[in-house]
Amino acid sequence: MSDNKAVKHSPDKSGRRFLQGALILTLAGVVVKVIGSLNWIFLSWILGGEGIGIYQIAFPLYLLALSISDAGIPVAVSILTAERAALQDYRGAQRVFRLSFLLLAVTGLLLSLLLYFGADWLIGHRMIRDARAYYSIIALAPAIFLVTLLSSFRGYLQGWQMMTPTAVSQIVEQLLRVFTMLVFARYLLPRGLEFAAGGASMGAGVGALGALGVLVWYYCRLQRTLHEKMQDAPASTGNMDAVSNRNLVRRIAALALPVSLSSLMLPVVANLDLFIVPLRLEAAGFTVGQATERFGYLTGMAVPLVNLATIVTASLAISLVPAISHAKSLNDSREVMYRTAGAMRLANLTTVPFTVLLCLLAEPVVNMIYHAPGAAGVTQVMAGGIFLLGLHQVTTGVLQGLGRTSIPVVNMGLAAVVKVALNWVLTAIPALGIQGAGLATLADLGVAAGLNLYFVYRYTGYCFPCGDLLKNVLAAAVMGVFVRFAYGPALGLLGIPFVAVALVSLLGGLVYIGVMLATGGLIRRDLARIPLIGPRWFGESA
Repeated sequence: MSDNKAVKHSPDKSGRRFLQGALILTLAGVVVKVIGSLNWIFLSWILGGEGIGIYQIAFPLYLLALSISDAGIPVAVSILTAERAALQDYRGAQRVFRLSFLLLAVTGLLLSLLLYFGADWLIGHRMIRDARAYYSIIALAPAIFLVTLLSSFRGYLQGWQMMTPTAVSQIVEQLLRVFTMLVFARYLLPRGLEFAAGGASMGAGVGALGALGVLVWYYCRLQRTLHEKMQDAPASTGNMDAVSNRNLVRRIAALALPVSLSSLMLPVVANLDLFIVPLRLEAAGFTVGQATERFGYLTGMAVPLVNLATIVTASLAISLVPAISHAKSLNDSREVMYRTAGAMRLANLTTVPFTVLLCLLAEPVVNMIYHAPGAAGVTQVMAGGIFLLGLHQVTTGVLQGLGRTSIPVVNMGLAAVVKVALNWVLTAIPALGIQGAGLATLADLGVAAGLNLYFVYRYTGYCFPCGDLLKNVLAAAVMGVFVRFAYGPALGLLGIPFVAVALVSLLGGLVYIGVMLATGGLIRRDLARIPLIGPRWFGESA
């Protein structure tokens, strides 16, 4: 363990900065989700089901191209930049950015050109069955280049533990994207659905261009600050001048490729689900239509709710990568442990109550949002995925920050094997049906998170706090009892499901916090670390 004097900031101050970054990303994530949801409502009014279908045909190609062009490089840039920043090697950090920017610019440009000029070939060879998707494909092509450039700036700025640029750029990108999609789709609709869908697809490029402008502005501000520091800073002990470009590219690739593989693994597993789950539902006695409907309950309704409830932990994971990398480069194992424990504690604090809330309120929530009461059963099962996914996200962030980027992807692969096997067995049981597929998904998340947790312990010495988790569970159980008995009267009194769910959830959250304070699961120092309001309301932490 290194001397803590090597760290240039106190744990409380750095912890508050870390939490502030996570909070900023969380708020941006919520805003982006809300805007995106409203966009789909308005866009469906303009394009209708057929027009949305044309738009969606092109979108998987765009996502695949982005997965290849990004290749996990932003995570690698964040890790390496944080290392250089910790050692005050400002020129080395700039070199990492310039080289990664060049790599991403070349790959992004090539893939943009390939998609643009390959659209005719894809349609001519019937790989895209509906020729009307042509305009959507070519409209999305320039966005690949722009989004790839975006990712290099985001990775670099995150490496300096600056999360505000990412948050602001995400909101600007979403606002411009949605505005462009709706305006162009409406304007081009008289010319035909294919032109309207193509106009909607142009939103991705316009949004990315706006976000790129935001990030360039933040980058220029940072560069002015770094230029002043480079004039005064002594030569650092970890200078990268002796490292060749070839070796630096190898280091970037070693960190980035596993992250890229994990990105590509998600659509592969999704396609396996698409094949196995409906097939095994039919084996359980469901018709093709019933199997398709139930598959939609899982993938189109329950899973998005789980993802929405884990915005906090997803933001934590992004903030963790540079924070852990910064501490590791200083050989400060105490700071690594402090960061890991704090993130895990916050993850448990948020995911456990959300798990209970979604489990108890699954029926009114799916009725309110989807008008699909049949989705309630699998949503209740998938509620457990909130806790497991949050645990997986945070442990992945820790391992990536430690430079162990290959471990999470191997664990995901092993977990995917378990999921496929359980999908095949459980989904075919008539009494389970789609709930069996939900249980298989929970097993997938549990195996991946458990393996990650083992390796976090192996490389940091961090032990999962079962005692603290019991306090979370106890508080969530008390909250659950309150919610269970309060929802009915609240609905009867208010008469509006949305208001009843919101009110009961808010009051339940207060009950949860109250029990946590009473049991010592939360203390005044924790509340004082809350960005913005904590120091003012609860005083500086000791």
